[in-house]
Amino acid sequence: MSVITRFAPSPTGYLHIGGARTALFNWLYARRHGGKFLLRIEDTDRARSTEDAIEKIYDGMKWLGLDWDGEAVSQFARRDRHAEIAQQLVAEGKAYYCYCTPEELEEMREKARAEGRSTTYDGRWRDRDPSEAPDGVPPVIRIKAPRTGETVIQDAVQGEVRVENTQLDDMVLLRSDGTPTYMLSVVVDDYDMKVTHIIRGNDHLTNTFRQIMIYDAMGWETPIFAHLPLIHGADGKKLSKRHGATGVESYREMGYLPEALRNYLLRLGWSHGDEEIIPTDKAIEWFDLEHIGQSAARFDFDKLDSLNAHYMAQTPHKELARMILPFLTEKLGHAPSDTAMQWIESGMGDLIERAKRLTELADEALFYAQPRPLPLTEKAGNILDDNARKRLADIKPQLKALDVFTAENIEAAVKAFIKENGLKFPEIGMPLRAALTGSGSSPSVTHIAAILGKEETLARLDDAIEQRRAAA
Repeated sequence: MSVITRFAPSPTGYLHIGGARTALFNWLYARRHGGKFLLRIEDTDRARSTEDAIEKIYDGMKWLGLDWDGEAVSQFARRDRHAEIAQQLVAEGKAYYCYCTPEELEEMREKARAEGRSTTYDGRWRDRDPSEAPDGVPPVIRIKAPRTGETVIQDAVQGEVRVENTQLDDMVLLRSDGTPTYMLSVVVDDYDMKVTHIIRGNDHLTNTFRQIMIYDAMGWETPIFAHLPLIHGADGKKLSKRHGATGVESYREMGYLPEALRNYLLRLGWSHGDEEIIPTDKAIEWFDLEHIGQSAARFDFDKLDSLNAHYMAQTPHKELARMILPFLTEKLGHAPSDTAMQWIESGMGDLIERAKRLTELADEALFYAQPRPLPLTEKAGNILDDNARKRLADIKPQLKALDVFTAENIEAAVKAFIKENGLKFPEIGMPLRAALTGSGSSPSVTHIAAILGKEETLARLDDAIEQRRAAA
């Protein structure tokens, strides 16, 4: 059997992080088995489905590296096919026209509630002759649900799940305006797309029992179902906006790498022994349905940060510099100069040790790109008092005299200055750091000076010294 999976989001907003995990699991399963991974946009809710939302789904999928096979399918575009199946079921006596008005349905439910009975539809038009239909009432089409026995699902994740058929009602397949319902559209699309495995969140489990009625009525083979546990926040409650970012684009904006997010989402509900770092090729090789847990997974930003730091450390420095360019541009209000980007790339080895996200890396690298005179943090401003600026003026000639401006030579000059003036390293090291970076903390100041070069280093020292004179 050729494996075919699908991801079927509704374009009513961003690509939710739970949906991204569902897409990942479907993608991995198809890729492992050499099958197809299809994308279907369930855009039947015309009031809420927008082209912008569809594009956000495409962008989110592409950013995560989840490529799909063939063209994305629009569910709305297939509505005539869905209606055709509903009419076929009526013709075969497996569905029927229901002429209940909204008022009648509400009256039926009120009576059932008063008598302590189920409020599901009571099937009052199931066996009536359409000739009894009232004038001016457009009918819906309802399926004839089984009234005895039970429906059993052999779920690849949840195991065997049963429901008494008395709990199922004659659900609507086609609305009175001729539009198909979600339940009908999903089944017809999955059948026509030849989907073999439906991997989705377990919030769809109850839908599955109702959808199986359509498979059975049409005589279609049911696919294999695998219902994933939900993702919860750190507090154990279903992940929602109050837990922070829930859309994939938010994680991109927060500075996470797609491979880190893929790795983290993979480990939310699936495991391969004690492996935590799972590159994509291994994920494809190892992924299966048997090792998906049944319990809800908890989203932990600390673990995601740790994974992201790992993947950042594995990324070439030139690529990292390119990745943080948008963040730097946003902070500066303009694109950094080519020279600044070269400095950042050269200093990346030190910068990367101080950041877990691209946003943090951009913050760490910002001093390379800021125009002179550098803005000072409060801590840097406190460091650069009159005594500190005098020391900068005193060490400047020794740095200017260096013919070869390397970190080693700069360090030697600083040590000689410390010894000559009876100082401790922080008494000159901290002013140098504040002058060159505008901050009170940074990577090795001698490395920074070497990367900036003699001209820029001396210019930044002059800025600090001139500020002292201006303040005086």
